[in-house]
This record gives sequence, C-alpha cells and structure tokens, in this order.
Amino acid sequence: MDILKRGSKVWVTELLGNLDKFLDTIESEISTNGSSSYIPHLQSMLFNFLAKSILGADPTIDPDIANSAPFTLNLWLGLQLLPTISVRVIQPLEEIFLHSYTYPHALVSGGYQKLYHFIERHGQEVVQRGEIDFGLSAADAIHNLIFVLGFNAFGGFSIFLPTLFAAIASDKTGLQARLREEVRKMNGSSTRLSFDSLKEMELVNSVVYETLRLNPPVALQYARARKDFQLASHDSVFDIKEGELLCGYQPLAMRDGKVFDEPESFKPDRFVGKGKELLSNLFWSNGPQTGSPSESNKQCAGKDYVTLSASLIVAHMFQRYDSFSGDSSKITAVETTK
Repeated sequence: MDILKRGSKVWVTELLGNLDKFLDTIESEISTNGSSSYIPHLQSMLFNFLAKSILGADPTIDPDIANSAPFTLNLWLGLQLLPTISVRVIQPLEEIFLHSYTYPHALVSGGYQKLYHFIERHGQEVVQRGEIDFGLSAADAIHNLIFVLGFNAFGGFSIFLPTLFAAIASDKTGLQARLREEVRKMNGSSTRLSFDSLKEMELVNSVVYETLRLNPPVALQYARARKDFQLASHDSVFDIKEGELLCGYQPLAMRDGKVFDEPESFKPDRFVGKGKELLSNLFWSNGPQTGSPSESNKQCAGKDYVTLSASLIVAHMFQRYDSFSGDSSKITAVETTK
C-alpha cells in the first residue's frame, strides 16, 4: 500500500500517456492490416506505465528490458499458475504431467535476473524505502517489488482489460453510445480526466464492476482460519476450525441468483443508482468492494486502483473514439471522434 500511495502522484499521467501511445499503435495497425492483435502492445504499455508508477524507473532508458520484460513476466506467471489451472488437456494427463510438481526456476532465471538488475539500478529510491522503512534487505525488497509489479499488477491487468474491452465491444444494446454520452457530458471530449472526474460516471464504473463480477481476474483465493468460527450461506452453517484451509471460488460467489438478478447475464447498468447497494456483494478483490484493504485482512491492496484505472481507460477511449469493434484479442475498427 505504501508503494501505491507513493506512485499515486504520477499514476494518472503515466497511465493516460502510455494509453495514448498504445492507441496510436492500434490505429496504425488497423490502417495497415485491417485489425490489430493488441495483447503484446497492451502488455508493453502496462509494463512501461507500471514501472514508472510503482518502481519510479523508466524502461525506455533500457530498451532490452522494455522489449523483454513482458515476455519474461508472462513466462514467470505461467510457471507459477500452470500447476493450479486447467489447460483442457485430457485427464488424467493434465493432473499427472502439469499439476503434480513445481517447475524449475531455471526456465525463467535469465529474464528474471535482467528484471532484478533493472530495478536494482533504476529503482533505487523505492528499494531504499523497503530497506529503511520496513527493514527489508535490498534483495528481499526487489523480489517483493517484482511480485507486486509482475503478479499483482501486470498479471491482473493483462487478464482483466481484454475481458473488459470484449464486453464493451460485443454489446448489441447501444452501450457504447451510452458510455460516450456519459463521458462527454461529464468531462467533455478533450478535458483531461482524473480519478475525481470519474466519480459521477456511474455507467462507466458499473461496466467495470460488472466485468469484474462475471470474470474476476483471480478466480480462486485461499486462506487458513485464524480461529474457530461459523461460516453461513443462505441456507446452511458450517463449523470452521482454526488452521483449516479454505478456498473461495469467485465466479460462483458472484453469480448467486439470490443476490444478483439474472446472474449469468452481463448487465452494464447493474451497479447504477440503487444498484450500488450490490457492491457489498462484489468480492473480486477477496473482500467486498465497499471494504478497505488493511494489514489485518487479505483484500487486494490495489483494489481501488484497479477499478479507477479501468474506468479511466474506458472513459479516455470514449473521449477519443465514438466506438470500437473487436474482442478479447483483436481490435478490428475504431471510429474516431470528429
């Protein structure tokens, strides 16, 4: 949380600046090829933005790391997640060959060390904060920074944003026109956005929340009970003993028909108006959207940065474009604001 507070001074500026470069690239590729497979460009944008905001380090001064870091982080994430996710291989082969052991660090050690040395050289200020304010060694501070940058931020946004783009692009109910109208009514087509300016954009925020409800970036959460307690559902009560391992499956919890009307449907205005009351049942961050992360709970420390950043991206796109077409891997057309 300390790192996020430190980066808040440049977060919006870096996000919007790198987002414009990303969109310029998309437009160029659409003009040349008719469509843009945007995931590599999105991940480059994310790494550049997050490195500046979290590490205080500029990847453009090290072209090698700027080019290689997204691939390194994807491989590093994949090796950690592969033992826990399904890749649709015929069972029991998946369990035997993919889920039964951890993968050797040697497979990613070269790229990881490059990233480590980049932070060591160019992220000295934030590393020193870890040493002085939190009593960490320099090595532990850097490893923690890589985890926050790579797993929590880069990995989470890489999963979530394509899903968000696809949800908006695939809607056939006039959602894009409504988003465009709200953004330009609240902020104009050229006024610079800020986190404060998003507060009145109910539909923009609701679309972000609804995407997180249906497709949370992290589906599973684990924790051990710190004490004996009772866990209640709508119709049952379960006795939980101290030390027992619990697993929460987010997609199931947030598609509860007793809480959400038409729980399997994407309803973009679900959280508008009185619908905001449902935010206490939105648990994508390992806690209610109305809750606050702290040292005493396991809620995502960057919860509000995720939703605000996603809303900022959506709002900026509808300042810049009247509409866009595509899915979770390609953007096929953009209609530019005249």
